[in-house]
Parts: sequence; structure tokens; C-alpha cells
Amino acid sequence: MSDKQTRTFGELLAEGASVPTEGWDFSWFEGRATEARPSWGYATALAERLGGAGAVLDLQTGGGEVLDFALGRALRRPPLTVATEGWPPNVRQATALLRARGVAVVAVPEDAPLPFADGAFDLVVSRHPVVAPWAEIARVLEDGGAYFAQHVGPSSVYELVEHFVGPQPEARRNARHPDRERRAAEAAGLEIVDLRAERLRVEFHDIAAVVHFLRKVIWMVPDFTVEAYLPQLRALHERIEAEGAFVAHSTRHLFHARKGGAGRTSRP
Repeated sequence: MSDKQTRTFGELLAEGASVPTEGWDFSWFEGRATEARPSWGYATALAERLGGAGAVLDLQTGGGEVLDFALGRALRRPPLTVATEGWPPNVRQATALLRARGVAVVAVPEDAPLPFADGAFDLVVSRHPVVAPWAEIARVLEDGGAYFAQHVGPSSVYELVEHFVGPQPEARRNARHPDRERRAAEAAGLEIVDLRAERLRVEFHDIAAVVHFLRKVIWMVPDFTVEAYLPQLRALHERIEAEGAFVAHSTRHLFHARKGGAGRTSRP
């Protein structure tokens, strides 16, 4: 019997509650939770686009891990790369990580206007923005510039969310629907070049992974604490012990949009 299997419910709760949540490094989940990845390989595709860009803005960079990965694999680094982030612990982590790549990290709340001039960038990118500020994205893109991003889709991991908070209204379940985001992007003046969506299997193999996930991805159950949701955690722990894993499904969609005009762009 493995050490993980012999740990008690309380020990697993304590472990999940103690792991640092800064950044978007999910390596701690290895062996405890799995998530299938979209077929398009966002970080690798981003590296290809960075190689042809002149001025790049990475929105809501988290701890900077995805941008760092892509810059490390790009055939050529853009002359100018800037990242924004709103959560202070992530700002510090991203600054420390990306400084060596020559990237400036700017602290910008997610709902604030972007502190950049009109048409300042030919490529704006983002991985899992909390909200895509379409009007601001269009404003800071030059004519012919591109937005390339991976978004979280509708009802993502809602099997887990609804275990804790119960059935959710359709308006919330579909708030991130790609068709709704397409309309918002087009209303801001962007042309959708490519939009793909996939539904992916997620497995949680112990309750510590659930606790850490809900502490890290705070918008899933916004008021989550171990104390407030102890009965739901115990019930889910017993289910995992009986069944071996709790299965949910994430949703992701890939956006490639372009601002109309004849300016340069990183890719056609």
C-alpha cells in the first residue's frame, strides 16, 4: 500500500491547504490529478507566433510560466514583450521568472483599462484569461494585428463545482461559451480567423488535489475554504476512496482573431 493511500482524510486536507498557490505551475498535481490537453498545443503554437512578432502583449500571464516556455522555444524573440498580471503574488513570481527573457511585467487589475497606447502591439496573447477585455484588446492592437489565446470554456469542471455549490443556472454555466465570446470579439472590431473547442477529461485521485485545485483556481468556488465545505469534502473523499478517482471534464477553446487593416501581423 502506498504512502498516499495510508494518509487520513485530515492529513490530506492539511496537505492540500498548505501547498503554495502562486503561478500556473501545476507540477504538484503529478500522480494526484490529470487533465487531458487540447490537441492544438497552445504553448508550442504560441512559440511559433512569437518568432514572427514585433511587439507582444501577454494578458493575465499568471506566474509567467507559459510565456517563459514559449519564449524559450521561439526561433526568434520579439524585440518587445510585455506581460500584465493582477494578483500581487503572481506579479512577483512572473517578474522574477521573465526578467531574464527581457519581459517587463506590469501590474494591472483584470477589470482595469490597459496602460498602453492605441495600436501598440501586433500580437496580443493570453492563456486562460479570467475575462477577455475585447474592447481593450482591439484598441491596443495595430491594424492587421492578431489575438491568439486559449480560453476556458463553458461549464468547465462543473461536475466538481456543482458537487460543492449545487446545480448552477444556465447563464452561469454558459458564461464562457465560445459563441458568446465570438460575438463580443466581433462587436469590438475583431475578425475571427479560427475558433476551436474541445471537452477534456479531468481526474482527481485524492482529496488533497481537490483542495489545492479549488484554492488555486479561485473562481470555481469563490468562497471556498476547507472549513466551510467540510461535509462536501468528506463525501467526495469517500467517493474517491471507493471509486479510485473523481472524473470531471474541462472545456477549452482556441481563439485566433485579427484586427482589420493592412498593418503587419505575426501570422496571416
